[in-house]
Amino acid sequence: MTFINPKTDYAFKKIFGSSESKDILISFLNAMIYDGNPTIEDLEIINPNLPPQVEGLKDSSLDVKAKLADDTLVIIEMQVLNVESFGQRILYNAAKTYASQLQKGQGYRMLKPVIALTITDFEMFKNSNQLISRFVYKEEESNLPYPDNDLKLVFVELPKFTKTVDQLETLADKWLYFMKYAVTITDVPPVMDSVPEIHQAFDIADRVNLSPEEIANIERQEMFIYDQQGTIIKAVKDAVEEGRQEEKQAIARQLLDRLDDTTIAQITGLSVQNVQNLRSKI
Repeated sequence: MTFINPKTDYAFKKIFGSSESKDILISFLNAMIYDGNPTIEDLEIINPNLPPQVEGLKDSSLDVKAKLADDTLVIIEMQVLNVESFGQRILYNAAKTYASQLQKGQGYRMLKPVIALTITDFEMFKNSNQLISRFVYKEEESNLPYPDNDLKLVFVELPKFTKTVDQLETLADKWLYFMKYAVTITDVPPVMDSVPEIHQAFDIADRVNLSPEEIANIERQEMFIYDQQGTIIKAVKDAVEEGRQEEKQAIARQLLDRLDDTTIAQITGLSVQNVQNLRSKI
């Protein structure tokens, strides 16, 4: 068996946001938000439709949106690339979802809590080893919770999940292993297959059950992601190389009044022409 990559927009929505994904999403949210406890017993997936064919990634759109039995709204987003102002976008989407509940003339008492669950394929909080981070409003010094703590941000950083299949214990472990490695495995590990919802998720993710159009959509998004990742890597390398070049030139400037151009070039790794250009500018 071969499985689609759950980390692409289309595949994530297919697995967790389709009309047949209700039980899958309940299990996943209980694992990510409530430490595996069966807190969520029922929910409604809002607009359980797959996205249209798009060449690029989302801007401020959400992957999956659901309403729990107590009317709490949960918005779920899978993000592969660490784009500019991503943290602000999360706040914006959560605040927009919270505010948009009210219709004209309705009072604030009608507002229901909003939970924004974000799964990232990069480290968002580099100074923390915590795999799942949960943020709520608290008083800065005493940590006193805000009386109406209706906004909660939950982040799951996939690179921080390093367990092997033999180490999977909790429901969260099994779902995170699915998210991170489903695209690379050909057989479902028994420890995961024993969870009915994960078994169902693998069935949905099995390429044999998808249409050629769906597979083409997913592969198009994967290619876009790979291209963007390559662009980012190249930009970082170019910046490092540029920094090295500037460092070499700074050393060369200090040696101009002491050594000849050929010797300076040998010491710094610059070309003789580069050293001559530096000298001409003095």
